[in-house]
Amino acid sequence: MWTFEQHSPRSLDLRSLPGPPALPKQVPGIAIVTPTLNQGRFLSATIDSVIGQNYPRLFYQVQDGGSNDDTVQILKSYGDKISWRSAPDNGQSDAINAGFAEADCDIMAYLNSDDTLLPGALSFVANFFDARPDIDIIYGHRIFIDSEGFEIGRAILPAHDNQALHYAGYIPQETMFWRRRVWDKVGAMDVNFQYALDWDFILRAQAAGFKIARVRRFLACFRVHDEQKTTRNYEVGRREMRTLREKYLGHAPSQSEIYRAMLPYLARQLIFHWSYRLGLLKQ
Repeated sequence: MWTFEQHSPRSLDLRSLPGPPALPKQVPGIAIVTPTLNQGRFLSATIDSVIGQNYPRLFYQVQDGGSNDDTVQILKSYGDKISWRSAPDNGQSDAINAGFAEADCDIMAYLNSDDTLLPGALSFVANFFDARPDIDIIYGHRIFIDSEGFEIGRAILPAHDNQALHYAGYIPQETMFWRRRVWDKVGAMDVNFQYALDWDFILRAQAAGFKIARVRRFLACFRVHDEQKTTRNYEVGRREMRTLREKYLGHAPSQSEIYRAMLPYLARQLIFHWSYRLGLLKQ
């Protein structure tokens, strides 16, 4: 699940994945925000993966924190196909909150500017939420890609585990979508978090009683590269993760305690992974 480079880079082959389902009769509005800062080399792929969904009720905002690379030129090249703003901000959480400020929608998500949605993701999400009014937040399987867009691995996740989530933020953020009522109830992204903001958000949602489900579908690609935040800000991340564990567990667990608590979930994930690799599990 956290082993990104599982094999040598190869072309992304999506032929085995199911096609996009038909939209429900009542098409929900989906809002997606892409926060970005100096990620021009990846930004076009991210934008194309969103607008290429051809989703009829899409609000898409790219929120740039004042990049000094070619980001603004890229954004201008899309004309009226996207909405965007470029101005200094107070980090990723602040950018996401600002991007959602004008959104009129039923479903929300944010997609970082180095990740991409997979074809048919939005129509699948719309159908799932339409069919399951009891579910508030969903996430799915992910594909790992390198800086050039070649596939280097896949992560197949087992069913959601509320208790395991207290110990580790295992949910693939780029695949996560939630109903607007979650945002309205628990509040926006906490600007005090710059690394674990998604984990903080979903822990608050879970604590508020919202129901979370893992869906059995690949929804997005997570790009692995040297400049990504998870690489550069690891020490910041360690502090933020400790803060969240102390809040929800009442103490800061040792690494051995985290491992023991996560072991049942990780064992299930390993079974799913190899079942998929061996062709015994279809997605």
